[in-house]
Amino acid sequence: MTHRKRPLRSAQWFGTADKNGFMYRSWMKNQGIPDHEFEGKPIIGICNTWSELTPCNAHFRKLAEHVKKGVLEAGGYPVEFPVFSNGESLLRPTAMFTRNLASMDVEESIRGNPLDAVVLLVGCDKTTPALLMGAASCDIPTIVVTGGPMLNGKHEGKDIGSGTVVWQLSEQVKAGKISIHDFMAAEAGMSRSAGTCNTMGTASTMACMAESLGTSLPHNAAIPAVDSRRYVLAHLSGNRVVEMVEEDLRLSKVLTKEAFENAIRTNAAIGGSTNAVIHLKAIAGRMGVDLDLDDWSRVGRGTPTIVDLQPSGRFLMEEFYYAGGLPAVLRRLGEADRLPHKGALTVNGRTLWDNVKDAPLYNDEVIRPLERPLREDGGMCVLRGNLAPNGAVLKPSAATPELMIHRGRAVVFEDFDDYKARINDPDLDVDASSVLVMKNCGPRGYHGMAEVGNMGLPAKLLEQGVTDMVRISDARMSGTAYGTVVLHVAPEAAAGGPLAAVCNGDWVELDCDAGKLHLDIDDAELEARLAESDPTAESRRIASDGGYRQLYIERVLQADEGCDFDFLRGSRGADVPRHSH
Repeated sequence: MTHRKRPLRSAQWFGTADKNGFMYRSWMKNQGIPDHEFEGKPIIGICNTWSELTPCNAHFRKLAEHVKKGVLEAGGYPVEFPVFSNGESLLRPTAMFTRNLASMDVEESIRGNPLDAVVLLVGCDKTTPALLMGAASCDIPTIVVTGGPMLNGKHEGKDIGSGTVVWQLSEQVKAGKISIHDFMAAEAGMSRSAGTCNTMGTASTMACMAESLGTSLPHNAAIPAVDSRRYVLAHLSGNRVVEMVEEDLRLSKVLTKEAFENAIRTNAAIGGSTNAVIHLKAIAGRMGVDLDLDDWSRVGRGTPTIVDLQPSGRFLMEEFYYAGGLPAVLRRLGEADRLPHKGALTVNGRTLWDNVKDAPLYNDEVIRPLERPLREDGGMCVLRGNLAPNGAVLKPSAATPELMIHRGRAVVFEDFDDYKARINDPDLDVDASSVLVMKNCGPRGYHGMAEVGNMGLPAKLLEQGVTDMVRISDARMSGTAYGTVVLHVAPEAAAGGPLAAVCNGDWVELDCDAGKLHLDIDDAELEARLAESDPTAESRRIASDGGYRQLYIERVLQADEGCDFDFLRGSRGADVPRHSH
C-alpha cells in the first residue's frame, strides 16, 4: 500500500461510510462510475477552457481526452470541469476585463470540489494567467497543458503571422500601398488550423512563461496545436500529475521568486509580450511572491533577444518548435550562465537545468547564438518619471532603436474614441517627430485595459513613408503588435495619474537607456492641471451602472500591481469548505 505524505483531499468527500460519503458517491455513480474508482485513487480535475467562442481553445475537448488517458493509466481518476473561457479574439471590451473573473471561477471550482490535483488546459492569451492565478490561490498539485500555436499562416505564397499581419496590412491600406481587396484576401489564410496565434504574441509568450516557470513539461510552449506530439504531451502530463499527488508537489514549491526571475530572463530572450509583465505580477501576487517592476530591469535588462520570431523578427512558432523550442533557448542561456536559477524545481520533479541541459538545437537562424542576437538588449524597458511615477513599460525588441531616446511634442487623444475620430484627419497637427498620447485606456478608464496602445499612425504620415512613432498610453498592446510604444503608464489617467494632465504641444521626453519618461512642465503646473479636472469622474460613472463592471472598477489594482483585484492577493489554500448535509 502506498504511504502518502498527506491524506487525499478527495477522501473528505468519498472516503467515509456515513451519510455524506453515501450521497457524494451515489451522485457520482449516476455517470456509470464503479465502486473501485473511489477506493483511494487521486481525483484529478481537468480544468477546461474549451469554448466555441474562444477559437484558440476550440480543440480542447480532444486534448482533454488525452489527459484523461494519462491520468487513468497512472492510477488516478480524471474529472473534467468547465470554467469561464476568456478568449481574446471575440470578447469585448477585452479578455483582460474578465481575467480576474475567470481566476475566481477556477479558484472556487478547485476549492469547493473533491480534487487532489488539477491539470490546467490553457491557450488563448488570458486563460493561461487566469488559470494559474486561480490554482495558485488554492496551492494543490498543478500542471499546465497548453493548446499550442496554429500552423503558419499562408498568403500569396508566403508565411504570415497571425495578428501581426493584420497590423502590417492595415497600415499598408492606409498608406495606399495595397487595396482593400488585397487586405481581405489574407483573412482566411491567417488562421488555417486550430490553436493560438503563431507569432510570439501574448498566448505564445505566456505558454513560454508557464514552461520557464516550471509549471509544465518541457516543450509544452511550442508544439503546434495539430501536431500529434501535442496529444502525447497531454497524455504524459496526465501521467505526471498523478505522481505529483503522491509527492505532494504543490504549486508553491514551483512558483518561487527564483522561478519568476527565470521567466523574466526568458521573456527577454524570446522577445516576449509586454502583457507578461502584468500577468506574472498577478500570478506572483496570488502565490505571495514579492515581484515588482524593478525586477524586470534588474533581471531582464542586458539579456539579448535570441529568438527571431514575429513580431520582433522573421519566423513563426512552427519554426520555433522545429528549431528546438523553449528548451533550446534555456539551454543556450544556461550554457552562457545567463539562466539565473538553474536549480529551480519544475513539475516533473527535476530542475529546470536538468530538463534542458541536453536539449537539441537545430536552427541557429530561428534560435540565434548569444553572440549574434536579434537585439543586444531585449529586456523589458521599465520607465519612470513625472509622467509615470509608478512605472510604464516598453518592449525594445519591437521598437525602432532610433526612437528609444526621443523628445517630441504631444498630440493628445482623451480616449480611444477620440483617437479613432481624429487620427486620420488631414488637419491633425502632427509630424513624424510628434509623440502620440492617449489617455483613459487603463484598467478603470477602459474597464479591462484594452489592447489599443499600439495606435495606428496617421494616414497622412504613412503616405509620407513614416513607419513608426513614439506612442504613450495607459493601455496595453497586443503581443502580436510592434512599434516604439510606451504602455501601462501608472497610475492611469482615470485614477488621477499625471497622464491626465498632458496637453497638446507639451514636450515629452523618452529615454529608454535611462529608464525615463518625462513631461516637460514643472511640478506646480502639473498639480494645477490635475486640480482643475476630475479625471476619475468617468470611471465612477461607469461603476454606478452596477454589476461586474462596478466590482472591477472599484477593486482593480493598477498595472504595476498586476491588475488583480485587491482582495484576491495571497494564497488562501485549499482547505475543504464545510458541507451542507
